[in-house]
Amino acid sequence: MKIEDKKMDKFKLLICDDDADIRGALKIYLTGAGYDIVEAENGKEAVEIAQKEDIQLILMDVMMPVLDGIMAAVRIREFSNVPIIFLSAKTEDSDRILGLEMGGDDYITKPFIPGELFARVKSALRRYSKLGGVTGEIETGKNVYQTGDLVVDDNKKLVTLDGETVDLTALEYNILKLMASHLDSVFSSEHIYESVWEEPAFDTNKTVSVHIRHIREKIEANPKEPKYLKVVYGLGYKVVKI
Repeated sequence: MKIEDKKMDKFKLLICDDDADIRGALKIYLTGAGYDIVEAENGKEAVEIAQKEDIQLILMDVMMPVLDGIMAAVRIREFSNVPIIFLSAKTEDSDRILGLEMGGDDYITKPFIPGELFARVKSALRRYSKLGGVTGEIETGKNVYQTGDLVVDDNKKLVTLDGETVDLTALEYNILKLMASHLDSVFSSEHIYESVWEEPAFDTNKTVSVHIRHIREKIEANPKEPKYLKVVYGLGYKVVKI
């Protein structure tokens, strides 16, 4: 089923946690909010389910037997850009950054407030839906942003480089579109976070920098010497006009 069809249907979420009580609590919260829920008790099961079923978002515990959440995310990223929100009792910045580095879209520490969880889930699904929804015929050139051989076509939600499709997650796409639609404008980490995540920014520099690095790895021939997405030290980032 295409993601745009979900406007008239329920989103299906995968909850992966080795603690049955946590899975049960999350299922109660989320089914009450109108979501369909599928469960897995380890990362291996999560990967298998993500391959077989039409999943729109994954809530993934980090520490699990058989296959942990980090490695499960790495495997899922080989075939899917579905949003992954990590759930973990670890609160260190290094753990949060590792989760984002390995393919996570967001990271929530346990214990969490249900309201925060709902907000993060809704935000991730909204970004994913916008990325997956292709609109009808639109005037050629409108909402299409180009610099050099890099093209961001917001009509088709498609990024190409030298004519080849670039596979981005919803967050990566929205970050790149924000800057590509305002070439040479400098965006601070806080501005990027508030525009893309659509929530107030607080200590978000590392989170944004991880996603910027992922984008560079996908659009730059040499990410260490970027042609398109540059850092303006002390100020932020910009996509340059070529």
